[in-house]
Amino acid sequence: MQRFDRYVLSQLIVAFGFFALVLVSVYWVNKAVTLFDQLISDGHSVGVVMEFTALSLPAVITFVLPLSAFASAVYVTNRLSSDSELTVVQATGYSPWRLARPVFLFGCVVALMMSMLTHLLVPKSLEQLRIREKALSGSVSARLLRDGAFLHPIDGVTFYIRDITAEGELRDVVLSDRRTPGRDVIYTSEQAYLLRDDVGPKLVMLTGMAQTLDLETRRLSTTNFSDLIYDVSGLVTSTAPTKRRLNYMSTWELITQPAASADEAKDSPGEAIEEGHLRFQLPLLALAFSMIGYSALMVGGFSRFGVTRQIVFAIGLLVFVKVLESAVTDPVRGDYRLWPLVYLPSIVGLTLATALLWIAARPFRPRRARAHQQEATA
Repeated sequence: MQRFDRYVLSQLIVAFGFFALVLVSVYWVNKAVTLFDQLISDGHSVGVVMEFTALSLPAVITFVLPLSAFASAVYVTNRLSSDSELTVVQATGYSPWRLARPVFLFGCVVALMMSMLTHLLVPKSLEQLRIREKALSGSVSARLLRDGAFLHPIDGVTFYIRDITAEGELRDVVLSDRRTPGRDVIYTSEQAYLLRDDVGPKLVMLTGMAQTLDLETRRLSTTNFSDLIYDVSGLVTSTAPTKRRLNYMSTWELITQPAASADEAKDSPGEAIEEGHLRFQLPLLALAFSMIGYSALMVGGFSRFGVTRQIVFAIGLLVFVKVLESAVTDPVRGDYRLWPLVYLPSIVGLTLATALLWIAARPFRPRRARAHQQEATA
């Protein structure tokens, strides 16, 4: 690569790193706050929260990278134009096509990063995240240890804790068990502890009362106790995921066996084929966004007033491509044979970038040509 290409590419990579870091931080912090509030309220540790946020990070990066590539291309092109560097280089004979070479190479680098994410990291991280969610959903903390709320861990059981102390003591516990036909039992206790032995978790209630209501005879009997052990293992049983989702499966499996993949995930074949081809489409979209950001700013040429209009025009093209991406989703999901439509946004984006570069590289403008013709006639 020539020195100018290396210079532009280095500027693009630095800007890309900055925009990616900012956007990923914004999206990731927003998701982490939601996870933190949910998991901490369920009694899980900070380590579990960090694990969940780390597993959700690859999917966030995949969403952010195309936008970061577009923003970096616009920023670097705008800076080069404002500093008159593009004007100087073009005066030496560099055409807009030639100046697009480092931008195209930069888009290919981002597309390669996107491919690694979409084909490898995101499916594995989402699968592991789902497994951990399933495991934690059956834990004692997630199911029972929430104070001030009436919980229904399974059908026929209601559990309430007024307060949980720092030492793990449960204050004012109410447990309603309606699983036995014809009989309702309500346990109340001033103090309780949740313990675990080799068999499973046990709820040890101290100084309480058991009220048993016979639904047939409508007779209520009460029993006071100083201590009572209640087996809660049936309330916190965890089950492994019984089926895979489409975003867990390999790309090869989704594309070559869409019907089988959709049947396993209980989705339509169109959704399976769309998921597989989207993993190729998203890297191409990152390349298209990079070229759109550069080519849209090259159309107007140099101006002392900057390239604000070209930047707004580039953002408009970006929005148009994203709307087109949303528009092709329903047809592909409805009929998997329309899977080539998945690549339409990238094809349209690259076509727009090519057309803009062709306009920017024209040796004359119609307005100038008419002016010269009028002068010759005069």
